[in-house]
Amino acid sequence: MKKSLISIALTAALLTACGGEQPTPPAKASTPAAQPVVAKAELGTFGIDLSARNEAIKPGDDFFMYTSGTWYDNFEMPADKTRYGAFSVLAERSEEQVKAIIDDIASRTELTADEQLIADFYHAYMDTDTINKLGITAIQPTLDQINDIKNTDDLTKVFGQAWLTGASSPIGGGMWFNRLDPDQYEMTIGAGGLGLPDRSYYLEDSERFSTIRDAYVEHIATMLTYAGIKDGQQRAKAILALETQIAEGQWPREKRRDRDLTLNQISRSDLAKTYPGFNWDLFFEQTGYQVPQLNISQPEPVNAMIGLVNNSDLAVWKDYLTFHTITNNAELLSEDIFNQNFAFFGKTLNGQEEPRPRWKRAVEQMSGTQSLGFAIGKVYVERYFPESSKHQMAELVENLRTALGQRIDGLDWMGEETKVNAHAKLAAFTPKIGYPDVWQKYDGLSLKKDDLVANIAQLRQYFQDDSVANELKKTDRNRWGMTPQFVNAYYNSSFNEIVFPAAILQPPFFDPNADAAVNYGSIGAVIGHEMGHGFDDQGSKSDAHGIQRNWWTDADRAAFEAKADMLAQQYSQYEPLPENFVNGRNSLGENIGDVGGLSMAYHAYKLSLNGKEAPIIDGTTGDQRFFMAWAQVWKEKRTEQSMLSQLRAGTHAPGRYRALAPRNHDAWYKAFDVKPGDKLYLPEDQRVRIW
Repeated sequence: MKKSLISIALTAALLTACGGEQPTPPAKASTPAAQPVVAKAELGTFGIDLSARNEAIKPGDDFFMYTSGTWYDNFEMPADKTRYGAFSVLAERSEEQVKAIIDDIASRTELTADEQLIADFYHAYMDTDTINKLGITAIQPTLDQINDIKNTDDLTKVFGQAWLTGASSPIGGGMWFNRLDPDQYEMTIGAGGLGLPDRSYYLEDSERFSTIRDAYVEHIATMLTYAGIKDGQQRAKAILALETQIAEGQWPREKRRDRDLTLNQISRSDLAKTYPGFNWDLFFEQTGYQVPQLNISQPEPVNAMIGLVNNSDLAVWKDYLTFHTITNNAELLSEDIFNQNFAFFGKTLNGQEEPRPRWKRAVEQMSGTQSLGFAIGKVYVERYFPESSKHQMAELVENLRTALGQRIDGLDWMGEETKVNAHAKLAAFTPKIGYPDVWQKYDGLSLKKDDLVANIAQLRQYFQDDSVANELKKTDRNRWGMTPQFVNAYYNSSFNEIVFPAAILQPPFFDPNADAAVNYGSIGAVIGHEMGHGFDDQGSKSDAHGIQRNWWTDADRAAFEAKADMLAQQYSQYEPLPENFVNGRNSLGENIGDVGGLSMAYHAYKLSLNGKEAPIIDGTTGDQRFFMAWAQVWKEKRTEQSMLSQLRAGTHAPGRYRALAPRNHDAWYKAFDVKPGDKLYLPEDQRVRIW
């Protein structure tokens, strides 16, 4: 389903990299020392696929290709993928497991209420005969409403209903947490409305982007024909011109992630005075929210969008809405519409040769937090997630908490006053592991087995009504931003919580039977990465209670930002595509999470050895296994188009560059004999040591 413009603002990431190591204090952790014989690891003999390595490549020249080069050179990208790696393996496993759950439910006649919802939705999604018969008529009421727009008030109504109808809007928002009082919900409003992945796709003049824009115009014109519009070429160009103006009015991504700039609270009574020219009452009337107070995340861009609403040709806005309503709902419509939409957004824009099988697309639609994801997730946990994994993860989290606490004590760039606040925040971290303690309810929701679009509309309305009903209540800290079957993890700064869904707690991230070095280099680094988000350049602006405030001394903040600037510059030197570099500033939070998280994990691993030497296994030392585990988590292959989209629209550096993070860690140099002259070698004063 289409997400709201300011959708769940989670900082989500996995597997951390490293920062420089500090001397390990004499302390004990609760895990035993690594054992020399591990018989049942899923990968190899101890948890790593050594056959993926290319030992002809020096680790110090390209650690990604050293650890995964043979796999990379021989792996053929599946036709329905744009990237493939360790995450993909687990995502496919989760999909297969969810499919087995759905098939089992669909085969039975006696079903619970939640099971009936699952069976009906899946049947409706897979009923291509009915879907093809309906064609564009499935969304005709929305298209008719757009066609009947006579003035800006009519336009504003459609913008206000965009979440429910699947249309787009240059002004939109979603309910999130009040950053100054996380016990309250608050509506956040910002600027959006683009069809291409990022504003740079509209504003850069290189041939690469010009070619994409030309193809986009052709795509728009073709999609308009489904609404009976025959003279689509010129109208498509006008839509592109309008979206280009939208792009010009938006902030760049690195500015949009600055929490100081995006915190602009305003009362509803002052909204029209501060942001005049837009019928805010009519806009919010479409949602049902009372909205006593808001946060305007992008003040100047919102004013720019208001200007466009009032000054752009109403006919172009109608065409814009018609196109986006069709393309945003194409997944739910007849196969001819879906295939045409895929030809641009899948193949041209991302290099995907074939659509994913329909059943996989159904599973994806059903597995989100704003769908039936928790109804499925409850069964998923019962079938596929051993409770022992939850207990082992909880133990690892506490080991990482101990390690980070000791590292904070040892920081030479942070003063005692700030350290007190840092320890308070660390102690307040709330881990959520595997699955929610309180499951999402679906009371009163009814779905049909022969009307997919109606089902999506019902789900959107159901969750909208739920959000409206809770708008003025105390925030629910039991809610999760990911379902258990989703392969990822996240940090929520408002609740100061780190969350690890069940599906990621599998090899290569977590294997109870793997060597300790491997688990610390993989899932340990995941834990450290998410903890690291609480102390990255933006997460560090919130305190132990999730309140956005400055808990640093000026000197300590300046020292931290100097280190962060070094890291941003380091990552900005990576050039995955000619003349297209990693945006070290936009990916800075993730890179700090990687660098700091791997340091925490390494520290915790050393504590787990209780002063003993790690065993040699298959010719590898404990430190080598630790860093290889990290790098193999990030083995991936991408299409060129997907790489471009990641560079311009993503918040993470591509995986092959995240695998290089150990170059900031002193122990990596020793483990792999990396010396001056090696391509990844950094002099000690250029290795970024933060947490």
